[in-house]
Amino acid sequence: MKQIIVIGGGAAGMMAALYAAKNGAAVTLYERNEKLGKKVYITGKGRCNVTNAADMETVMRSVFRNPRFLYAAFAALDNRGVMALMEGLGVPLKVERGDRVFPVSDKASDIIFALQRELQRLGVDIRLNCGVKELCITEGVCTGVTLDDGRRVDADAVIVCTGGVSYPSTGSTGDGYRFAEAAGHGVKAALPALVPVETVESWPANLMGLSLKNVALSAYVKGPKKEKKIYDEQGEMLFTHFGISGPLVLTLSSLLPEALEGVRLSIDLKPALDEQTLDARLLRDFKAMSRKQLITVMDGLEPHSLAEKLLKLAGLSPALPVNSVTAEQRKTLLQLIKHVPLTPKRLRGFNEAIITRGGVETKAVNPSTMESKLTQNLYFAGEVLDVDAQTGGFNLQIAWSTGALAGLSASGK
Repeated sequence: MKQIIVIGGGAAGMMAALYAAKNGAAVTLYERNEKLGKKVYITGKGRCNVTNAADMETVMRSVFRNPRFLYAAFAALDNRGVMALMEGLGVPLKVERGDRVFPVSDKASDIIFALQRELQRLGVDIRLNCGVKELCITEGVCTGVTLDDGRRVDADAVIVCTGGVSYPSTGSTGDGYRFAEAAGHGVKAALPALVPVETVESWPANLMGLSLKNVALSAYVKGPKKEKKIYDEQGEMLFTHFGISGPLVLTLSSLLPEALEGVRLSIDLKPALDEQTLDARLLRDFKAMSRKQLITVMDGLEPHSLAEKLLKLAGLSPALPVNSVTAEQRKTLLQLIKHVPLTPKRLRGFNEAIITRGGVETKAVNPSTMESKLTQNLYFAGEVLDVDAQTGGFNLQIAWSTGALAGLSASGK
């Protein structure tokens, strides 16, 4: 019976252990925390966005970095497979807006307990509060691990599922990067991803807590010859005490360049109306409320606090009579409604990042098996790899899929 060690009891680690054990291996799972799935507990705001029910073509398109690396992993366990597995373990699921999949109970703990029960049924030896200090590598072959207490444990294969460095309180401390580098792997610098964005402008703080629906957010990068649009999506966002957040912003954060110089953002508050149609509406409103104050017209277009802020940005008094607004002033307002300018200052830190961007470079990992091309019997799965996707259950799917493939491969030689 093959002896397999899995380092890390998160989504990838639990799935790697499950698939290796189902394939007949004797599996020991080492987790430095006091319980399994500590980060899974907080996914989907504690509800656990298990996966996304979209077709696999859409799932693949939702992966930002190295999507082609995942073909074999998704073939080993796709989203339908994950859903069937969870329901087979006694956790009924539901599909919500955006094809997001959650437990019917809205409890992440149901997913974790179901997986834990299955691991125990399969005979996986789960060692909690037990960290791994280093890999044991001899002549290009991984032969086991050394634990934090100094003990050496031999194995036929080791699967590294230690996650990234987001939410460090859950135990994601970047150990996997250290293990990978010791085995000769390159590691792309870790950056926070799916994270709120701080802005140079301070005015968003005045609108803190205001949520906007059905707006469009765009991002542009200054190039040597012309500006390049790198992001343009419609959806929801909100203002915070430091800048902006919400679904649109989280996705944007994973696509911004590492250096933010020369990047500008633009919010279209009325994406359903082109400038000509919006101008016609403004003219109608101005005519209907010609004796009113300008703020009255703006309140009909946007929430009051935002309406006031737009007038301030336009240099116009809220008390200005509508019938005295010039054509030039109306044009300025129109441009602001369609192109609210913001400048990204920095991304928020790893404490607020849903995932980590960067990690073990995929070029030295066999995509068909998740095995290292440099060190025999060493495998990687989950967030430790330089693969990430947008919000909506796609990152957990990557963890389940790469974990399953690594577990199958490590136990099947």
